[in-house]
Amino acid sequence: MRLDKFIAEQTGLTRSQAAKALKSGVVSVNEEIEKSGARKVSAEDAIRYEGELLEWLEGGQYFMLYKPQGYVCSHDDGEYPTVFQFFDYPLMNKLHTAGRLDVDTTGLVLLTDDGQWSHRITSPKHHCEKTYLVTLADPVEAFYAQQLAEGILLRGEKEPCLPAKMEILDDYNVNLTISEGRYHQVKRMFAALGNKVEALHRWRIGDIVLDESLEEGEYRALSDKEIGSF
Repeated sequence: MRLDKFIAEQTGLTRSQAAKALKSGVVSVNEEIEKSGARKVSAEDAIRYEGELLEWLEGGQYFMLYKPQGYVCSHDDGEYPTVFQFFDYPLMNKLHTAGRLDVDTTGLVLLTDDGQWSHRITSPKHHCEKTYLVTLADPVEAFYAQQLAEGILLRGEKEPCLPAKMEILDDYNVNLTISEGRYHQVKRMFAALGNKVEALHRWRIGDIVLDESLEEGEYRALSDKEIGSF
């Protein structure tokens, strides 16, 4: 396998990011700095990225997790526990999340060791749809759906959001489907409409729907069909 491909798959970097990392001298093979992404490597090589030994795993690893409130989607956070604590070592150190949820948001998180697969989910050019159950502080107004469909201009942004689809469930709850991932996007969209998000729960990413049999903090491996949907 090419070294740049291995680095991308093990770290979640894109191939171009992996190439930049190689050029910066943070990758070593068998204790020697290696800057060529074209170098062929195998499981017999000791490959380190920023000093951390990257282990070879057989095949790709793909999971869905029901994220509870109060957890972050990063490996290290000084204030909150991370979602990787639900996985046993060494798997917990090899996985990364395909996109993130805020600490107070619950629901579907996809995790993998396949950087190219996660890139197809998170890359803006793919416009991957994500659906959230949104609970609002004030009743839903009739004009929300049209304004969301036209594209909301968020405070501090120069370009409006891509069109979003809203389904009213009751006076205070809606399903909202978006196809991009700006910072605190859903909360900011409803703030722009004059309302406040009280609770946020993601239940769909692309064609993958959160398994209703999972409890908060539980996970399962994705099926071949789910993996192949990206």
